[in-house]
Amino acid sequence: MSRISDTFARCRAQGSKALVTFITAGDPNLAATEELIPLLERNGADIIELGVPFSDPMADGPTIQLASERALAAGTTLDKILATVKAVRRRTQVPIILMGYYNPLLNYGLERFTSDAAAAGVDGVLVVDLPPEEADELQSCTDRHGLDLIFLLTPTSDAARLRKVTRRARGFIYYVSVTGVTGARRDVERSIGANVAAIKAQTAVPVVVGFGVSTPEQAAEVAAAGDGVVVGSAIVKLFEQHRDTALQSAVGEFTAGLKRAIAN
Repeated sequence: MSRISDTFARCRAQGSKALVTFITAGDPNLAATEELIPLLERNGADIIELGVPFSDPMADGPTIQLASERALAAGTTLDKILATVKAVRRRTQVPIILMGYYNPLLNYGLERFTSDAAAAGVDGVLVVDLPPEEADELQSCTDRHGLDLIFLLTPTSDAARLRKVTRRARGFIYYVSVTGVTGARRDVERSIGANVAAIKAQTAVPVVVGFGVSTPEQAAEVAAAGDGVVVGSAIVKLFEQHRDTALQSAVGEFTAGLKRAIAN
């Protein structure tokens, strides 16, 4: 079993849901990222998504767009992110997923990327703009190197797309709870429960729900529908407001509050 599979098995055994937290690698710099990954784990994060900054993050709202800009301005590159993951593996075995866009991976070279990512200690890859119909080449590489390639489903996914994703899913399926880009929302979509149930009826692979979750109360509501919840923009927003130890305190406190909410 992979670290991701082990994590969901542990959560099931404990009767709990997985908390997946997103931060942008290199925001405000990679030294901070290396410190924040163990801090997130200590405060209840079960899986860490590291955003790979990209100059054209079309699926992301303003908060994560700005985080990508800050990370790129700090000199963050894909090879430096992999070096950061390798360094942090001396301190934690929390599952780490790289989340981003296809262009940086293609530019790096898919075989080289998956080999280097596995060697660094990455557990999975989620490519926002790569549909399953176009994923054969990358998935052959991720399968070969023991990485989970994680696919997205949305409220507009039809039956054919649902079948494709559930057949190919590794690690977990990421259900995007809203149409549109990332970012905090005021309310949780009413259709989440029914849509997640439809996915789970076709697969034993865990389903986590993300996009738009901004408060502990929303996290609890969303987590009840699936096997876990992803919180990103609400955490990344803290990077606009704090620095250094104040940032660590704010991120730790907010993460702990999320974990408490979904544990109740």
